[in-house]
Amino acid sequence: MREQRAKYLVDSIDMYNLRNRNELRVAECMREILETMIYETISEKDLKDVYAYSLNQLPARYAQNGTIVLNDPVRRSAVLKVVRDAFTFVMDNPKD
Repeated sequence: MREQRAKYLVDSIDMYNLRNRNELRVAECMREILETMIYETISEKDLKDVYAYSLNQLPARYAQNGTIVLNDPVRRSAVLKVVRDAFTFVMDNPKD
């Protein structure tokens, strides 16, 4: 873990905890959608593809811990739509 964090050091400043705010939003939407997919199975690789594809469709929203966000330009409904579309895309285009 220390080696991984060391990759995020810039002039001895740790950038490791600087995160794209949409990462958590996408993960939450993925969990919600997965609860409705009772009869379908999806592999770990496909889930990671859905996650990455979704994040690539949304604007990056980076913030550090303690940052106050006054508004978010992307509504939750838009994130949910992007994630639904990502599931459809990944399931319709499987990679072996």
